[in-house]
Amino acid sequence: MHSSAKRNLKRFFQVYYKNDNEPNKVLDVLDFGSRNLNHNWSTCKSILKELNLNFNYTGADIVAGNNVDVIIKQPYQFEELSNNSFDVIIATSVFEHVEFFWLTYLEIIRVLKPNGIFYLNSPSNGDFHRWDLDCWRFYPDASIALVNWGNKNGNNSILLESFISKQYLECGWNDFVSIILKDKNYIKDYNQKIIHKHSEYLNGLDNNLKLHRFSNKTEDQLSFGWKVNYKIRKKLDKLLNKNK
Repeated sequence: MHSSAKRNLKRFFQVYYKNDNEPNKVLDVLDFGSRNLNHNWSTCKSILKELNLNFNYTGADIVAGNNVDVIIKQPYQFEELSNNSFDVIIATSVFEHVEFFWLTYLEIIRVLKPNGIFYLNSPSNGDFHRWDLDCWRFYPDASIALVNWGNKNGNNSILLESFISKQYLECGWNDFVSIILKDKNYIKDYNQKIIHKHSEYLNGLDNNLKLHRFSNKTEDQLSFGWKVNYKIRKKLDKLLNKNK
């Protein structure tokens, strides 16, 4: 898990569960796409341990490997998992590799408990990295589309928040983060938001779909170096076009 993904996931657990009204609650956590290819990387499980949360952890992936407890044979039909089984489902750096992620989303919502939360972290930009495919990049409005798609298929979900986090440490990724509540009847249980406690993001949406820290530019485009390079490239393009 790269550094910004780790920071985002840690903040998620801190905001939504670390200081809630049930400090002794045991969380049933499903980590979808859990296979750990690098034993030195942080994982969802290691973050839960670091925060001293009480949890039952299930790592699920479509292939066997380190940190995998359940092999999902079909990514669009989780026959191995029962309805209403998990308090939290995590999918970090997964959906960009799933061809029909909207079908996977329906299965994730199915196996969540009614008051359960789906936490999604996928790239909004970054390197082309096939594993085995690299299909998608996401903006915050993708969260609205996912919720609307799920509700058209019989669910009663609501977006709690979504945002594009700023780059952090070793990589140039800007992560798309989406946090979705399975049944909006439980929304009163989730008053705290990451976007209200931290400022390292752009284009955040709350549960009322109000946009916070709007920018029509990416973080890279807002940097001084990018602006200078853009002006130079424009001048060079004009010169080249004149000579054609």
